[in-house]
Amino acid sequence: MMQTVRRLVFRYGRIQEACTCRALHQRSVAQARNSTEPPPADPPGDDAEVEPTTTTTTSESPVEPKPVRIDYGMIARAHGAIRGHVRLSSCYRSHLLSEMLGCDLYLKAELQQSTGSFKERGALNALLQLSNEEKFRGVIAASAGNHGLALAWHGIKLGIPTTIVMPQFAPLSKVEKCRLYGAEVILQGANIEEAKQCIAANTKWQDMTYINGYDDPHVIAGAGTIGIEMGEQVPGKIDAVVVPCGGGGLLAGIGLAMKTLNPKCKVYAVEPENCASFRAALDAGKPVRAPTSSTLADGLAVPVVGANAFAIAREFTDRTVTVSERMIALAVLRCAETEKLTVEGGGATGLAALLPGGALHNEVAGKTVVVPLCGGNIDIPVFGRVIERGLAADGRLVRVTANVSDRPGGIHELTAVFAELGASIKDVYHERAWLHSQVDRVHVTCVLEVFSAEHGQRVRNRLEEKYEIEWGDTL
Repeated sequence: MMQTVRRLVFRYGRIQEACTCRALHQRSVAQARNSTEPPPADPPGDDAEVEPTTTTTTSESPVEPKPVRIDYGMIARAHGAIRGHVRLSSCYRSHLLSEMLGCDLYLKAELQQSTGSFKERGALNALLQLSNEEKFRGVIAASAGNHGLALAWHGIKLGIPTTIVMPQFAPLSKVEKCRLYGAEVILQGANIEEAKQCIAANTKWQDMTYINGYDDPHVIAGAGTIGIEMGEQVPGKIDAVVVPCGGGGLLAGIGLAMKTLNPKCKVYAVEPENCASFRAALDAGKPVRAPTSSTLADGLAVPVVGANAFAIAREFTDRTVTVSERMIALAVLRCAETEKLTVEGGGATGLAALLPGGALHNEVAGKTVVVPLCGGNIDIPVFGRVIERGLAADGRLVRVTANVSDRPGGIHELTAVFAELGASIKDVYHERAWLHSQVDRVHVTCVLEVFSAEHGQRVRNRLEEKYEIEWGDTL
């Protein structure tokens, strides 16, 4: 009897909590629909709301000197403002990945946006805040590509001139699309931070409005609308969201929205090992420059997280993890194979942490988890290389060097082993000049396609019975 009562009380409490969160969201959305302008700022005081400033002129540093407070109301207003102008991306349960990972995995496919990434949400919301004079003068931004694409796409629709300063090694597809959408594109600097410094140092852009792609308050609010949609699209309770993190804006927006609507939901941040700027900021207690090197997740290669984004994200993030280049490549492969989706490295970084061997794989077992696939803008040649790396990381593309006879039939015997075991030769190389042991021997290096890591191990075992071999690393 007492057990039944406890269950009823628990269930009633859960219903009450859900109703409260739903009512909070409905009130905020109703306010957004009934007002085209943001509500006035609260009077100054200890708990006063700071009126967010969307713009900074280029004569000043693009980085905000002190964090600006952002609340759920801004996200709800952004949700009302951009509805109908950006796509409601699908959020569906992946059967195959759920089985593979041992959890109920939902994928929020933000690569379905017109420009291929979630950045449209924040860019449009920020552009809608501009005065007529600011629209006439135009906007400028530093971007690795996706934010620039979003500004260019919505800027031309609103009649706003757009200039994008991109790192010199930005993906070619993103550079060309920005130009195609009508933006002036300037390639400058090795990363986003250097591109921002270029804007701040150049006086010819001082009359334009700078829109930070990850730290502008209205950009963060726009990104947070993904969290609202996750709550509406996923049936039942969401136990965790796993968010890729670069400059921190997406993490801050989704974290704030999810924790407001579902306080028990865990928020995990995932960064590439080659640019863990949010982890560095957490360790230092403030945004600091993190060591950065080339990464498949080029859209997340932001050396210093945004001040506004960090102030929010540190409050609502439960755990921060990093993933290797190998795991990112494997996540891109999994999206292509299981979901038939072309996802860029940064967009697949959240999924990378959930795969077997990832930092969060065991932690989310048996739970309902949502991951935003936040971008799909990747150069086709790069996509091909990433897929090959993913196959290597999965043990399905292997490299082996065997010492075989240089006489007729020597290589035939080697390839006969491959044929017998069903391994396909992708590439083959002969090496004679640097083999000094025997003149009638030759090194033959083969790149093989196999069905699985287990299949590759069987091939290796058979080769070791007949030859001296060197088995290459998976990546």
